[in-house]
Amino acid sequence: MSGTLCRHGRRRKLLYRGTERTALARRSALVRVSRNWLLVLWTSAVIGIFLRVVPVGAQYAPAHGGSPESEEEVLSEEVNDPTAMLTQVRLLDFYTPGNFQTSAQTNAALIQPVIPVARLSFFPLEQIIRPTFRVSTVATGPGSHPITALADTQLYDLLQTQWPHLDRWNLRWAIGTTFVFPTASDRRAGANAWQAGPAAAVLFAGVPNLLMGFLFQNPISFAYTRPGAKPQNTMLLQPGLSYSLGKGWYMKSTDSVWNVSWRHNTPTTIPVSLGFGKVWQLKGQTLDTWTSGEWMAYRQFSRITPMYTVRFGINFVFPEFVFGR
Repeated sequence: MSGTLCRHGRRRKLLYRGTERTALARRSALVRVSRNWLLVLWTSAVIGIFLRVVPVGAQYAPAHGGSPESEEEVLSEEVNDPTAMLTQVRLLDFYTPGNFQTSAQTNAALIQPVIPVARLSFFPLEQIIRPTFRVSTVATGPGSHPITALADTQLYDLLQTQWPHLDRWNLRWAIGTTFVFPTASDRRAGANAWQAGPAAAVLFAGVPNLLMGFLFQNPISFAYTRPGAKPQNTMLLQPGLSYSLGKGWYMKSTDSVWNVSWRHNTPTTIPVSLGFGKVWQLKGQTLDTWTSGEWMAYRQFSRITPMYTVRFGINFVFPEFVFGR
């Protein structure tokens, strides 16, 4: 009798575990399906907008041949130019429904002011200052139990000069310094290190309606906020390519940041992105709205890493304001 009861108990446990596995498999399948549908819907939206906008831009150009560009067209290029003296307040959100090595979905909400500074009597160079404040939802392991915390604060200060004179080649450049401040409210949301390093931006505008360039930063750690914090030395390269479609519309591939860590057996990630946006004039306020999708093209020595990310941005643009002018 006792043997029969034991066998029945084992069967019930096996049936329970089998049912639990089946439920987990169904939930995983539903998550995969929802992620695939999200990717399909976003791609369809991009293609639909592109097919609708391109003919408008083609019809618009001949009708205005020889006339000055509208303010919206000029700004549609400058909002994607890392060397532009253009005041902006960017509100950004990066949603990642799929990550490598975890089932957690992650997100980052950013506030990113861009502050141009005119030449001053005591400092004869133009500056572009851009701090980045981030609240991140970070995956901490293979399970779906992320944390949300204030992340480290980044800032770069780029200096522009007229030497050498490269305007005849439609080339602009700026060079400066980047900083990372350990402001994370949870140690898992930051590097726990003070960092500083070189920064530079280059833009080529020699092809009509097309901008090509990059933003380079390489913060290096020099002090730490806790014992055991890992040394940091990572190149952040943000290549940019944008094309103006007319009437404020543009296509772009400017959002992905390539991370190349110089230390042995440390992560390298190379994502690619594609998106579109529009510059609007609404009751005296200039707005730039955009969306883009990002896919991880290459990764090495990386653990929890985004597979694909959907990005959204609303930029408040103030073209008439430059600090110190």
